[in-house]
Amino acid sequence: MRVGLLAALVLAFPATARAELLAPFKDELFAYPARLGEADGGAHVTVDYREMRDINGRDEIPERRAHRRYVDLSARRAQRDLLARAGGVQIPHFAVGKADGARFIMIYLHGQGGSRRQGVDDFTFGGNFNRIKNLAVRNGGLYLTTDFTDFGARGAGQVASLLALYAGKSPNAPLFVACGSMGGGLCWKLADDPSIAPKLGGLLLLGSHWDEGFLTSRAFKRKVPVFFGHGGADKVFPAQRQEAFFRSILARSPGYPARFVRFETGSHGTPIRMSDWRDTLNWMARNAPR
Repeated sequence: MRVGLLAALVLAFPATARAELLAPFKDELFAYPARLGEADGGAHVTVDYREMRDINGRDEIPERRAHRRYVDLSARRAQRDLLARAGGVQIPHFAVGKADGARFIMIYLHGQGGSRRQGVDDFTFGGNFNRIKNLAVRNGGLYLTTDFTDFGARGAGQVASLLALYAGKSPNAPLFVACGSMGGGLCWKLADDPSIAPKLGGLLLLGSHWDEGFLTSRAFKRKVPVFFGHGGADKVFPAQRQEAFFRSILARSPGYPARFVRFETGSHGTPIRMSDWRDTLNWMARNAPR
């Protein structure tokens, strides 16, 4: 009788029986500020953003060096600057965490003018890259950031080759691809890559652009979760245009696992500084394609 009751309780509360992908790490420092509003059934959230608080109050040197409490340098012990040969080319990249048997793999793809070093800089963007490095190391995952030749098919092919190389060493690991600004072009191409799309656990578009082709992609058909982080005052890719694309996803597939976090008054780079990696990846893991 007691066994039957226990089984019923587990079925009634399945979320409590499943561990989160990422355990807490400095959550109180990186949690979103106050919510100003919600829309689209809660899928769209507008978050309060203030430069004086979220840059000047968070950085010892604004936009260059976060205060020490936001950073834990222990993850550097698990960081390697490597050169992979994949797809007939050499691919410089950083790997942080478990190269074999990882629970998950996340890669960050920079925008115009960036490099693989941006994604492992511990002190810029308010320490947010240091946080994802620590989250990967502390939770048995692998975090990658890489160079590539362009934001088109050639660059996407290089990223796909690198991901396939590491996915082969961690066959059960979902792949999360985070793309900043122009790097979004790679996200959208990988969404329809036959070697990558079946393994995708989520796409993160950070101050990036839209691509109508996603609506017919392999990832869309699998209902791969998509996160949009965007500054409300972004002058490179207007927030209103990205919001319209986000809503086109919901219109095409009601209930699709898509989220939009708008940082009100934030600029082009704000989402890289302010997006909550742990909250986002845990949400994606809960909504993983079946």
